[in-house]
Amino acid sequence: MALSSWLQLALFLALGTFPVNSFSVSHLETKLNWWKNRFSQMSLEDISKDLVQHGYQWKKKQQQHQLEKKSQETYTATGTTTTTPFVKVPGCTANVHIQLILTSDASTTINSRTIQSLEGTADALVSQGLVAVIASCVEQESEDAIGQISAESITTRLGLQQHLSPGRNDGVASLWRTLQQSLQSSSPASFITSTEPSTQSQQPSVALLLSGGVDSSVALRLLLQQNYRVTAFYLKIWLQDENAHLGGTCPWEEDWKICQQVCEQANVPLQAISLQQEYHERVVEYAMEQASLGRTPNPDILCNSRIKFGCFYDVLMSQQAEQFDYIATGHYARVERDDDDASARLFRAPDAVKDQSYFLCTLTQEQLQKTLFPLGHLEKAQVRQLADEFELPNRHRPDSQGLCFLGQVKFDQFLESYLGTQPGSVVDAVTGDNIGQHQGVWFHTIGQRKGIGKALNPQATARGPWYVVSKDPAQRIVYCTNQYELFDAQRKHVELEDITWMSGQLPAMVSGGNACHLTMKLRHGPRLARGLLQLNNADFSKGTVELEQMDSGLAPGQYVVFYADDGECLGSGIMSESQWNRPICLETQAVEQMTS
Repeated sequence: MALSSWLQLALFLALGTFPVNSFSVSHLETKLNWWKNRFSQMSLEDISKDLVQHGYQWKKKQQQHQLEKKSQETYTATGTTTTTPFVKVPGCTANVHIQLILTSDASTTINSRTIQSLEGTADALVSQGLVAVIASCVEQESEDAIGQISAESITTRLGLQQHLSPGRNDGVASLWRTLQQSLQSSSPASFITSTEPSTQSQQPSVALLLSGGVDSSVALRLLLQQNYRVTAFYLKIWLQDENAHLGGTCPWEEDWKICQQVCEQANVPLQAISLQQEYHERVVEYAMEQASLGRTPNPDILCNSRIKFGCFYDVLMSQQAEQFDYIATGHYARVERDDDDASARLFRAPDAVKDQSYFLCTLTQEQLQKTLFPLGHLEKAQVRQLADEFELPNRHRPDSQGLCFLGQVKFDQFLESYLGTQPGSVVDAVTGDNIGQHQGVWFHTIGQRKGIGKALNPQATARGPWYVVSKDPAQRIVYCTNQYELFDAQRKHVELEDITWMSGQLPAMVSGGNACHLTMKLRHGPRLARGLLQLNNADFSKGTVELEQMDSGLAPGQYVVFYADDGECLGSGIMSESQWNRPICLETQAVEQMTS
């Protein structure tokens, strides 16, 4: 390449765009080779940083333009400028949308159109950078030149093939293919791979949340058997820094590939929707605030009410051409509707171990009426059997464990990344003696036994086992005991706040100040508890529960879920720390009482 061309390319790095007509011969090949030479001299880490930088530059450029959703043309004295529709690039876990600004000379045929600019959006930093690289290459290039480069070879020509994960290689190829298809038609959206049925169909339409697991995959096939018109959606709510996965396999890349295989087998359209920002704002920030106050939040409950059945539905209504009748998931729970569909009720699933009604306890009546749980009547063994009968590509995949958004990150690591460490004392709740040092009250929860030993002095460890019985975030104190039986009262009495009811109304059984015996769940799992619920007459959103049997740990921030005798989920409340807002050291209290 001539020295002048290299200087012009250096100008690109500063301006974020290639100078118009800067290359005399084979413009596109020259640009691709320049990127290849650039990346060949960089480490994997530097490539990542470089892509992120160019992505930011490209995004800043996009902010200057108003993206149009429908094709429109403007005519000038010299020719035509056409803006193609804003379309989604299929086959990417990242949400990438592009449109082209095309120009053609009035005296030539349409085949001589030139790309004036490639514009769009991407919801992941590295993906945004990859689109920026493609945009820099195709701008001011002819339709014919773009068509001569195969999609499968594009990352090799850019020198990125060996540095990108298989999923990202496929994504860049899909981007190039979508670009080519957009050039071949004045309506490029029609070329995007999709099997969406006609909206004229009278079948009820369902937006199914597909995770790549066996449960949601079986749910999809059951919905098809029940004559629903299904579109599958893969939600991106994970939070790990995607740059860490540039050179390897992204923890969620396998999920996306399996979703594609499941949908291809069932001939069902699949889309990815990013709700990372919404998840951070509506779930993570709240959960971290609660943890910093010494509470033990439950992100899964918040995710269901605020994300999966909350803003996901809002996104569907605002961004999708088709309006869906229902949202479906692979949860193990049952929904029953009245004959007139005026109300819906949530029930436990027959599989006590897999029942997930606990995680659905804060859904509103409006959300319940739009919800389908195809697995609600089944046990896990039956679902596995159906997966074999359907010959699902993921039928042998094990069940996922832990919080879905964390990937391979442990929850304590996640807490530390947000809240850091804040050392404080571990105090014997009976004697008041200092027996160790913790790294932050948010790393410990009421009833905890496993893991507390590492915060204790060796002398105290020998006198275990120890249990966490209280926390004082203001003083940075974690209270523990090796005499758990002395705290029986605190293990049966629960103060509640934020009590809500799934019907939207106060049940008659607890109205008028009546105390009511109910079946309850204190955490997810098969174990049920019995207790007496008494609402606060002055504020029905608060109350107390007296359990019939002691519990292993009643942690502020966790939910108590109420059930009727027939398994209907009635509502829930959040455990308050009110009962712990007092000195707790029993021997100290006894001495003070004797000397007063």
